[in-house]
Amino acid sequence: MSLSSHLNQLKKKHEHLSFEVEQAERSPAIDRMHVKSLKKEKLRLKDEIERLSPV
Repeated sequence: MSLSSHLNQLKKKHEHLSFEVEQAERSPAIDRMHVKSLKKEKLRLKDEIERLSPV
């Protein structure tokens, strides 16, 4: 897998997590631990994207 396709895949996962976080926060029965884990994963992906992105 090339670096650009790997970065694209990471960006798609990051976008999907953003959507999941929004949906979870809108839910009347918010599971705060689940939202917290989603946000941690989203941040981890963002850090990896930044680390792998060319300058």
